[in-house]
Amino acid sequence: MTDKTTPPSQNSASSIWGGRFAGGPSQLMLDINASISYDKALFRQDIAGSRAHATMLQAAGILTADDLAAITTGLAQIETEIADGIFTFSEALEDIHMNVEARLAELIGDPARRLHTARSRNDQVATDIRLWLRDAIDGLDDQLRALQSALLTQADAHAETVMPGYTHLQTAQPITFGFHLMAYVQMMGRDRSRLADCRKRMNESPLGAAALAGTSHPIDRHQTATLLGFDRPMENAMDAVSARDFAVEFMAAAAICATHLSRLAEEIVIWSTDRFTFISLSDAFTTGSSIMPQKRNPDAAELIRAKPGRIIGDLVSLLTVLKGLPLAYGKDMQEDKEPVFDAEASLAVCLAAMTGMIDDMSVNQQAMRAALASGHPAATDLADYLVSALKMPFRDAHHITGRIVSLADTHHCALDELPLSAMQEIEPRLDEAVQTVLSIDHCVAARNSFGGTAPDEVRARIAAARKAFLEG
Repeated sequence: MTDKTTPPSQNSASSIWGGRFAGGPSQLMLDINASISYDKALFRQDIAGSRAHATMLQAAGILTADDLAAITTGLAQIETEIADGIFTFSEALEDIHMNVEARLAELIGDPARRLHTARSRNDQVATDIRLWLRDAIDGLDDQLRALQSALLTQADAHAETVMPGYTHLQTAQPITFGFHLMAYVQMMGRDRSRLADCRKRMNESPLGAAALAGTSHPIDRHQTATLLGFDRPMENAMDAVSARDFAVEFMAAAAICATHLSRLAEEIVIWSTDRFTFISLSDAFTTGSSIMPQKRNPDAAELIRAKPGRIIGDLVSLLTVLKGLPLAYGKDMQEDKEPVFDAEASLAVCLAAMTGMIDDMSVNQQAMRAALASGHPAATDLADYLVSALKMPFRDAHHITGRIVSLADTHHCALDELPLSAMQEIEPRLDEAVQTVLSIDHCVAARNSFGGTAPDEVRARIAAARKAFLEG
């Protein structure tokens, strides 16, 4: 066994494609055809697939025990060379599969040439990308769990911190900050569920499908599926090599998750402005201005807000590649990896940055409460009180409340500051009890329906979320 890593000849196309081609490709063909610049990221998955395939071939009597031992040893050396950065990749060999195979042949000779029995680069790459994406989903789930944990910690600390709840970015009703953050905990839970569903559906093995029609060799696809941690082999060989819906599904889930992160990022941008001052971020997640020394810009949040454009673009890119492809494999499908890699990397950095910001965030409780002094956030509670205490139809109560709100505007005061006598000019049956109903803390505590903003209910939902998302 040699340890040289000399790249193969640039005119080695015939060694890949066989005797059909007498000459090598042009440089332009190499440039457009080669994928090694990015699919080398699949080296661990490609080597794992080769190990499993070799093990199965030996069990089937296609390889000898000596062949398997040589292949296993050679693949281990190649994996170490690539991990250590001393492996020389060749564009002439196009992709990770042929780079690994060529190096293996240098190391062990003929057993390497027998390894490709009963498989094709078509089922190899389909297997590699599933293995890679399966690991990527596991990593993203860990990140989403960490973000949920950070959100739950802040929500628990601020289960009683009152703030305006908004619709149309206009003051709507009083809520707690913990309640607001819990909305994102639930969103992230659905994101995790979508990724888990994607992982479950994609966890079938294409290996052994060969080019598109299976093989006449006596292989055991169930064995390789088991060795690689798949639930089962894919049922149809043509589908096995041509399907990329699992990658589309992953990017759709990633795009939804990135959109959720973008919404939270936008709120962080708004909350940290000097018009709101609801929160502040430290130097770790803000930047300054090159000209205005007073500025503290929430650049991390702004970049998270922008990332969905990139991830959605990755999704559209792959959908566009696949939309007109006949079965089974076309070289077009080489364009699947870059958008998948990019979407995963973009989402991962967004999750890391968002978790850091949530941990870092300082909350200005006084500013949040002060913001409830305008916009009449207790108006709905007044209407509900008219319904429950005076047995008034809700539409009539809505109308009466609107008149009282208008009167408060005339007096330049909040509803709970409006004199009872003034309210009685509009609805004479009102008494002192209404002013208790209109206090902000009462409004929040009263909304104790399941999933409501009352502090005790928020704490109950926090406990349930910890059990569902962090302890399961």
